[in-house]
Amino acid sequence: MKIRIAGVIKESIVDGPGIRFVIFTQGCPFNCPGCHNPQTHDFEGGKLVDTETVIADIKSQKMSKGLTISGGEPLMQAEACLEIVKSVKPFLKDIIVYTGFTWEALMERLPDNPALKELLTQINYLIDGPYRENERDLSLKFRGSRNQRIIDVAPSLKVGQIVLKEFS
Repeated sequence: MKIRIAGVIKESIVDGPGIRFVIFTQGCPFNCPGCHNPQTHDFEGGKLVDTETVIADIKSQKMSKGLTISGGEPLMQAEACLEIVKSVKPFLKDIIVYTGFTWEALMERLPDNPALKELLTQINYLIDGPYRENERDLSLKFRGSRNQRIIDVAPSLKVGQIVLKEFS
């Protein structure tokens, strides 16, 4: 399977807790003013790579204990992200996905998107919501604006409402 990416960072300490491998997907429908990664918006930009290549790269990184998938908008490529996540999950402490969609909007999409539904069951945390320049807050961990939430996915799916997570 192929995935369109803007790039990767093999050892990041700013995209989630600990040392993480980060995939920046290419293509985003939101085009948020002030976005940190505007070069990832073009759906034809970046490069098309085999998911197996990305998986091998993640597995080869001995320092990285977590995976973050950012963008762009990763959920526009849910099937490819799911393939990667399922292959590397046994080797990692946790998996975070950033999305411009809100949790509520994603819940509405689940019946029509089995890959999205399964992807959510495979990740630990979802950072949801579009970046809002007027709510920018540099004191937030791993988020750019106050509207964005760190959602603990498994308990949220289990109880049918959002369970928030704070990283210390």
